[in-house]
Amino acid sequence: MRLELNEEWQLGERVGGGGFGAVYEAKSTTTGQQAAVKLVPKQPGTEREMLFTDLADVRNIVPIIDSGEHEDQWVLVMPRAEKSLRAHLQQHGSLPANEAVAVLSDIAATLADLDGQVVHRDLKPENVLLLDGHWRLADFGIARYSEAATAKQTFKLTGTSAYVAPERWKNQRATSASDIYALGILAHELLTGTTPFTGPEPADFAEQHQHHTPPPVPAAPPLLAALITECLFKAPQGRPAAGNLLERLQRIPAGALTGGLAALAAANQTAVAHQAEAARRASELATEAERRETLFEAATTTFALIADTVLTALTNVASGAHVRKDSQGAWAIQLNDAELRLSLPMETPPEIWGISKVKPPSDGAHFTITPSAPPFDVIASATLSLRVPANHHGYQGRSHCLWYADAQAKDQYQWFETAFMDSPLIQSRRPIVPFAQSPDQEARKALSPIVGTPLEPAWPFTPLTTGELDEFLDRWATWLARAASGQLTFPSQLPERSPYGSWRN
Repeated sequence: MRLELNEEWQLGERVGGGGFGAVYEAKSTTTGQQAAVKLVPKQPGTEREMLFTDLADVRNIVPIIDSGEHEDQWVLVMPRAEKSLRAHLQQHGSLPANEAVAVLSDIAATLADLDGQVVHRDLKPENVLLLDGHWRLADFGIARYSEAATAKQTFKLTGTSAYVAPERWKNQRATSASDIYALGILAHELLTGTTPFTGPEPADFAEQHQHHTPPPVPAAPPLLAALITECLFKAPQGRPAAGNLLERLQRIPAGALTGGLAALAAANQTAVAHQAEAARRASELATEAERRETLFEAATTTFALIADTVLTALTNVASGAHVRKDSQGAWAIQLNDAELRLSLPMETPPEIWGISKVKPPSDGAHFTITPSAPPFDVIASATLSLRVPANHHGYQGRSHCLWYADAQAKDQYQWFETAFMDSPLIQSRRPIVPFAQSPDQEARKALSPIVGTPLEPAWPFTPLTTGELDEFLDRWATWLARAASGQLTFPSQLPERSPYGSWRN
């Protein structure tokens, strides 16, 4: 069969199918170029396949070299790929970590470019093709523009069940986070040879994705294992954004870890499995309470990885320090007269962080209370404190708070470091400066535009991400060293770093 588009194409044998169409070998009768032609029946909703033609500036997609219509079918012409990722896995089985990271990085680059524009919704090895030395994403047959209104034909549960995110089993809107979840499933499959959930029936997959903990990936380096765990969080807001995912993949070391990080890797293999088990509870987001519960589970999992990283790094250097660690993960490091202590994360009740505002009376008789949304959401908090014996000014150290919040981008939750101080207008002699503050009404007032509040921010909201803690570790190691040698003093200025503009209003 010949197709007249911008060029004339001679169709050959059928070589496969995807989405809602069939794929055939093809050859240009004008140039002789070899290609693959996909024919998509004009059924309600299948016009979304043509979204594929609008993505020329997106990295690592299979490009469209010709397109059009033929009788009752849409037509897409693409270069002939070398093979699919499914065929590659069938040939080689599970992949070594460095090759898996390369594959995931190619796909993550695509998702980063699509973020906020298009949701693919059917990411799986069959739709990842090797072309010109890169793994490229194909088959946008059930893709949708991320901000588009829901169409009559939504195909919400179309897609291979092994890769479908928990929220989609609840008939909730697919977002870029749904593609991140599918990439986490794919990462697990690349390293182990199988998806974490195996069904076999759709009802089995629905139960497993929503309520079961993915098994650990022993072959993964610790930073990659942590990243896979985050991609597979039940709550979409807890998963990393595509751009952050790509950056972290690019920082994963090619060689084996040594020293303290190698020891941490061994310890974390068991820890991650137990922490992931704690995150398996229902992820239904129909109510605020359920949403917060799921996010708190994500917070505790990530916090444990950060806490272990910090403890290992510091004690590898301060080998003479006395370390206390409880069964739940809180720890303290005692070096001479200085003590650095990290508390456990505590869940933040929304009624404590969210406050009400007073509406002035309209009749002169009484005031009314109306809800007032906080500038951002806080799910959990913890405290990192460094204490020393009081000096002749009564100074006893400093403490910072760690908040799990969407402080910088809406619905993108992660741990942040910050701290507070008393307003200069208040005569205060606190022994701990700056100090940690729970996310409560006083802290919220300090972050509001109101002038003259009792507390003020003393440290910018600084993201804490596993694998990117060098500055955080160096700073606290410096303070601990000064404290242990009797040289920790009241800050020369407050705030020490300008905090303003580091959180969203």
